[in-house]
Amino acid sequence: MYASHEDVGYDLEDDPKAKKVLKPHPDIDGGWAWMMILSSFFVHILVMGSQMALGVLNVEWLEEFHQSRGLTAWVSSLSMGITLIVGLGSGMAYLPAVVMVGRYFQKRRALAQGLSTTGTGFGTFLMTVLLKYLCAEYGWRNAMFIQGAVSLNLCVCGALMRPLSPGKVENCPRGEEPSAVPAYSAESVKSGPLGVTEEQDRQPENEENVCDLQAQECQGQTRPRKNGCAFRVLKTVSQLTVRVQKGFGDWYSGYFGAASLFTNHMFVAFVFWALFAYSSFVIPFIHLPEIVSLYNLSEQNDVFPLTSIIAIVHIFGKVILGAVADLPCISVWNVFLIANFTLVFSIFLLPLMHTYASLAVICALIGFSSGYFSLMPVVTEDLVGTEHLANAYGIIICANGISALLGPPFAGWIFDITQKYDFSFYICGLLYMVGILFLLIQPCVQMVEQSRRKYTDGAHV
Repeated sequence: MYASHEDVGYDLEDDPKAKKVLKPHPDIDGGWAWMMILSSFFVHILVMGSQMALGVLNVEWLEEFHQSRGLTAWVSSLSMGITLIVGLGSGMAYLPAVVMVGRYFQKRRALAQGLSTTGTGFGTFLMTVLLKYLCAEYGWRNAMFIQGAVSLNLCVCGALMRPLSPGKVENCPRGEEPSAVPAYSAESVKSGPLGVTEEQDRQPENEENVCDLQAQECQGQTRPRKNGCAFRVLKTVSQLTVRVQKGFGDWYSGYFGAASLFTNHMFVAFVFWALFAYSSFVIPFIHLPEIVSLYNLSEQNDVFPLTSIIAIVHIFGKVILGAVADLPCISVWNVFLIANFTLVFSIFLLPLMHTYASLAVICALIGFSSGYFSLMPVVTEDLVGTEHLANAYGIIICANGISALLGPPFAGWIFDITQKYDFSFYICGLLYMVGILFLLIQPCVQMVEQSRRKYTDGAHV
């Protein structure tokens, strides 16, 4: 039901026998694919880096409005949550930046995602320093105006993104120039015995009209020239209608039809993990600046903020974990699980540390282990296939958004009750463990299938 990642990234080319042959696309794993990494890198700097630096503004809001920690944390959590749920503002740039990198790479997908998403670490470090300076010089209101102006560079990043170029079909009769077929996305081309694509197997009946129009245009020299413009307009309208109908049908079947993503039980378990896990990563960024002041470590933290330590080590974590996951002898799921266990272990240890040096060590551990975020698109693609990656990853980050929306206010509410952040981290760590239990379903299912296969083979023998 789902297309594998080996089936994508090819153009259709004519051979001397007029058969359609699959040719590797020149931009897959090279060419413009590197520009996609560059564009995605800057999107992560501007979007996720800005989100993770909101802890600086959270301290400013607490001092000015004198509200409870739980209520004040809603401002930061709403910003993160709406970015990943609703798709407003920067959210419309974030999802394409992740998905497009996956479409342009096959051999080194995990490493490519790791390189592009290191922008989160760079952005967190740069935006934290920038916001600290701007708040000190101009106040937090003017600092947000300047930050918004910087974020306009997302328009440039979007301009660098482009779909894979279209392929060619066989020549029209009587020596006419070949006409280009509609652009095939990387996930839409699936090879068969004769190179027939999946798209051709499920084209709507309306597409026959388009083919007829193309044939008529090829023979249009015998018709009056005054009909040429009308044919081109009618052909364009027909193509647009077909594409809209097909796009709506794919969207509807993907979410609500028989091929719904939610019929994939492993994907559903992955969604539940995302619901529980992301808040444990977000909470330190929001509340660490205030925790430092409560421990009287502000002077040391001003020299080198703890959130910057998380951000810098996060960069290396993404690249290293992505490179390790691409090794042929390593399972992506194993790397993903080990990193998750390391992160939850760090969350439990954080409340026990009360010196700058010990907090710095734990923050470095959090930064490195959270590098597994570069593996999320790869894991999602392995679960649902390339064809459904955009919809599936959109659902995953929506679940992350719900977690980011509720996590920081919950931690602040626990502090308002206990006057300590210790229980906030303990409870979030326990919730994270619940999410990891859902991840363990995948290896358990694999073990059951392997044992069943061995039993079946033994019975045949």
